[in-house]
Amino acid sequence: MSADTYSGNVEVGGPAQVRELPGLTITKVAVSEMANNVYLLRSTATGEALLIDAAAEPDVLRRLVTGVELRTVVTTHGHWDHHRALSDVVSATGAETVAHPADAPDLPVSVSRKVEHGDTLTVGDQTLEVVHLRGHTPGSIALVWRGPGDAGTHVFTGDSLFPGGVGNTQKDPVRFASLIDDVEERLFGTLPDETWVYPGHGNDTTIGAERPHLGEWRARGW
Repeated sequence: MSADTYSGNVEVGGPAQVRELPGLTITKVAVSEMANNVYLLRSTATGEALLIDAAAEPDVLRRLVTGVELRTVVTTHGHWDHHRALSDVVSATGAETVAHPADAPDLPVSVSRKVEHGDTLTVGDQTLEVVHLRGHTPGSIALVWRGPGDAGTHVFTGDSLFPGGVGNTQKDPVRFASLIDDVEERLFGTLPDETWVYPGHGNDTTIGAERPHLGEWRARGW
């Protein structure tokens, strides 16, 4: 499936969607009763790979990474539904585990690399920027890939940004203010409108599609 036909719409039990971009292949699959999105990023040049959120269904994820040089598993945040298969995937592959230090204690395995806002991760010859988004959890992170040439900019937002709003902050106005501020400053304030957004659940979107609604989100408080 080429970049031109990729939609990002996947269903639990259904096939993955694959997006082949200059420098990076992105594979998206949905797992579990929570319909969690899992993303496998693979460098075109080196074949090395990084997995975002080993959420559930370890058999599905082991098949996803079979024949792939999986070097890293990043957990976007500490909520249980995003790391139920983490132990199995790490045991099967020996991959390095990555998370923000604020959420690392919530994971079922020891985090071998703790990352902060502004840090970078590599997938072969490609670089991902770590963006700390405080509010859904204290240590939620997003990953930004700025592709070469016409590959565009892509951001993996976990549960911090979805089509139609930011992540759940349990009606806590302090947490909501923190998250909407971070999302506005650190994503909408730095990424172009054509940036493709890959959330932790559901369909994809773009920064441009969501930008006009920031004021509406602030007004409603969620």
